[in-house]
Amino acid sequence: MKLDDSRRSDNVEDDRSSGGGIRGIHVGLGGTLIILVVGYFMGVSPATLLSLLNGDNQAVTAPAPGTPETGASSDPQVDFVRAVLGETEDVWGAYFKDMGKTYVPPKLVLFSQSVDSACGFASAAAGPFYCPGDQRVYIDLSFYRQLATQFGAPGDFARAYLIAHEVGHHVQNLLGVTDKAAEAERQAGRAGANKVSILVELQADCFAGVWASQANQARKILEPGDLEQGLQAASSVGDDTLQRREQGTVVPDSFTHGTSAQRVRWFRRGFDSGKIDNCDTFGAGGSL
Repeated sequence: MKLDDSRRSDNVEDDRSSGGGIRGIHVGLGGTLIILVVGYFMGVSPATLLSLLNGDNQAVTAPAPGTPETGASSDPQVDFVRAVLGETEDVWGAYFKDMGKTYVPPKLVLFSQSVDSACGFASAAAGPFYCPGDQRVYIDLSFYRQLATQFGAPGDFARAYLIAHEVGHHVQNLLGVTDKAAEAERQAGRAGANKVSILVELQADCFAGVWASQANQARKILEPGDLEQGLQAASSVGDDTLQRREQGTVVPDSFTHGTSAQRVRWFRRGFDSGKIDNCDTFGAGGSL
């Protein structure tokens, strides 16, 4: 990716020095089982979760509020995150303005091992996430290494895709999609709620594609091979691929994010069109 001329966002908070990790949490058998079940449906290895739960007895402390750009000047990874986040702010700011709306950018919090958000406590094992309660994207930068080595998706644009996907959830939140989807999930049974979750995630993939398309049209940030990196990243985090790698079997009824083919298809759809109007996963019906 060509990001040398990209504006660096000031909305990055570096909380890595205050992260505690989830070692030493005494959750009991019932709590452990709940965590393992949640991990199972998120595609996280039970062995990974157990190793985190059974570490030393270091007390867990909630991270203190971070300050923007801490350590950013000397850390290439932080500079990369700031550049990509700046690109999302510029693209979505212009897009919302064309719609007669105001884009309020999210904060992006860098954490290490664990973090406490408005959506609750989370460990790095869960991967990057967006919390609508505080309008923040949370990323442990060690996940980038995991993405390359374990998920087979290396490269700058693979990393940018992760940020763009989570920012896509923020766009959904600003457009009112998040609240409507949450209500639909409450009214549905578990299987129905999973289907709604898939629609939400695939739309965020499509929004990530829209961002990449718009940013490239405006500032030519993509280089040969970048798009393929993004498609590989989308494929590597499909529910079927994650489950097959972690447990050797695939359980479609437990899918919450969509298959690899679906995630690639919707990212590509957003990229090819460059318009969020083509990202209506909720109206796609059986054509996901």
